Amino acid sequence: MPRLRDRAFGLLTQELKRLTPPLEQVRYDIVLKRLEKFRQQEGPPLSYDDLKATVIDIFPEIDDQVLRKAAQLNQPNPLAKPLGWLIRLAAGAGVIAGGLWVVNLPYPMIRWPVAKTAPMLLLPSFIRMDHNYRQAIIYTEQADQLINNATSAQDFELGADKAAQAQHHLDQLPVWFLGYYPQRYCSWFACSWQFTLDEFEAARALIGRMDAQIFQEENALTLLDEGTLAVETAKRRYEALQSSEEKLAILAMWQTGMDKLNEIPAGTLAGETAQTRLAAFQRDYQTVAGTSASASQSNTYVQVAKRYAAQAAQVAQNPPHSAATWGRAATLWGEALDQLNQVTANSPGYAEAQTLRVSYLNNLEQIKERQATEQTALQTLKQVEDRVVRLIQTNSAQPTPNLLADLQSVINQLASIPPGTTSYNQAQQLLIQAENRLDVLRAQ
Repeated sequence: MPRLRDRAFGLLTQELKRLTPPLEQVRYDIVLKRLEKFRQQEGPPLSYDDLKATVIDIFPEIDDQVLRKAAQLNQPNPLAKPLGWLIRLAAGAGVIAGGLWVVNLPYPMIRWPVAKTAPMLLLPSFIRMDHNYRQAIIYTEQADQLINNATSAQDFELGADKAAQAQHHLDQLPVWFLGYYPQRYCSWFACSWQFTLDEFEAARALIGRMDAQIFQEENALTLLDEGTLAVETAKRRYEALQSSEEKLAILAMWQTGMDKLNEIPAGTLAGETAQTRLAAFQRDYQTVAGTSASASQSNTYVQVAKRYAAQAAQVAQNPPHSAATWGRAATLWGEALDQLNQVTANSPGYAEAQTLRVSYLNNLEQIKERQATEQTALQTLKQVEDRVVRLIQTNSAQPTPNLLADLQSVINQLASIPPGTTSYNQAQQLLIQAENRLDVLRAQ
């Protein structure tokens, strides 16, 4: 071991460079040669006193703390030897562990010879096999209990997880090694292996059956969720709709959801749940919809009423119309109302029919008012038509009070004929002539 170690040498040279002015490089070189000499010598490490004696005569200004720090760095590490032994031991343990890993590889060509000559080398394999065997049995029993006595979907989810764990531990057991019974290991650790190839195959078959059962139950639960969602969605939409036609479409969706629930196998947990829900869904279906025939009939009444209403609206377009035309429109609105009156209170389309009935009644009353107004206007025009012509054509040098009063009476009657009637335009023409004639007579 050199008397001056590299770390102490580096610290000292760094401090000497700091203390050396550019013109005094010789001092630095002298001390550096001394230190280099100690680096080449083998022997006990330099102490604080040795380092101080080497440097202080040339660099009396050197910091004492630096010398002490350098002396400390120059001392050998007290843990070096134990650490070396530990490294050697770790390396040896690594070699041993590597050897054990090799002999415990899951290959028959390696394990069989070792099992016959030095079975204790296979202790890690025996421990792992014992663990996997116990875990496989535990998880298989738990999965069987959860799946075959399930009360909810969560039981199947947990059972599927337990079955997967059991399968994992079964896969860790070397099938080709099951015939070898680790007698020494079991005599020391009291293992209770009775795991033969037949038992291994039976466990695998049980896990396979449970996987198939889980798959069937998951499909059944999917059908249950889909059917339930379809029915509940149809129920909500049915309550929000007014149109009987739309309600019939929703009822068909409702029925489709119930059909899907009927498809679920009866032997599954989802099948038992589906039958309970189906009874409630069918009861609600009959309550709100009655029968499909009744729903279809109410929809027919509503659709026929809408056709009558459309025809009535078309007849009433582009007024004015004669009283007969208004009467025909009123008849069509009446037919539409008769159709709506056929929809019974328990029918799916009853609410829509009542809504339409209010609108159609209002339209019918308006049409009847227009018809009465037309008849009155026509009657008024006929009453004054001949009189106004006669009064306008009257030649009188001096108008009499009776003549002026008759003209004013005729003007009042013509002015009473409202716009929007077939008589209005003719009445306006006569009104203008009568007013002009009245103005002329008054001016005389």
